Amino acid sequence: MTSSMILRRIGQAVLVLLITYTLAFILLSALPSDGVMARYASPDLALSAEELQRIRDTYGADEPILAQYVQALGGFVTGNFGYSVQTGTAVSTLLAEAIPGTVALALLAFALAVVLALGIAIVGTSEKFRAVGDVFRSLPAFMVSLPTFWLGIVIIQLVSFRLGWVPVIGASTAQALILPTITLSIPIAAPLAQVLIRSIDQVKGQPFIQAVRARGAGEVWIFWRNILRNAMLPALTMAGLLFGELVGGAVVTESVFGRAGLGQMTVQAVANRDTPVLLAVVVIAATLYVLINLIVDLLYPVLDARLRRKVRS
Repeated sequence: MTSSMILRRIGQAVLVLLITYTLAFILLSALPSDGVMARYASPDLALSAEELQRIRDTYGADEPILAQYVQALGGFVTGNFGYSVQTGTAVSTLLAEAIPGTVALALLAFALAVVLALGIAIVGTSEKFRAVGDVFRSLPAFMVSLPTFWLGIVIIQLVSFRLGWVPVIGASTAQALILPTITLSIPIAAPLAQVLIRSIDQVKGQPFIQAVRARGAGEVWIFWRNILRNAMLPALTMAGLLFGELVGGAVVTESVFGRAGLGQMTVQAVANRDTPVLLAVVVIAATLYVLINLIVDLLYPVLDARLRRKVRS
């Protein structure tokens, strides 16, 4: 991929982030609620009208919407996300504490989802496993129908309470990742396995596969070198889209397992109408989503020789 194409992709990614930020700001500003008043106007705090006004001035709650937008956008560009209305803590501090846990969970869940999807697709399309192939082909439809919150509760009951394999209470850092990773990976693996199975079936019927087989190549070589490599292209696009869903799935998963991360922080921000935190979470999630899909776009010419020839021409 040429440098001009890379720059164009990056420019498109920046434009998507700007549009996402603008829409999120407009929607959050239009909510019929005031996070500052909800937090500080409580009779328990006994704040005077002058004190409330100073707090509102600190958060810029009474400034015109356009001024708030420009100020907040400038802060986001420079890494200043403002302060939480609920706690008064810098949003950047809250993000620094929450992001590592969510990213670790998302990466592990995504890796496990890829392994599960590959296993299901290989068994479901292989002639060696024809006896159980139909069962594995039906697994993705079953897996995608499982609600995340229900799946998490069932896994806790079975794996932790009944079998006692992984503790939920008093677990180590590594142990605390096992059950949430499994819970989050299953719904992600399902559509990925469906796309892989469909792509493998299509590639198997292509004339070039028959030509490679006629040259005397073994079935194992044909599958891994020719069939699977070409079938991975549609799955790569799906993988990029699914990774963006991991942050949304983490909201439910982290709540079920009581993990500290972006998901739990989002739930608390919604409950407290903490607009600065919500806006930051939306932008961070969109940034991760756009970044992953940008990487996927850049990987396409690496995996597909036809695209490399097209770029050179």
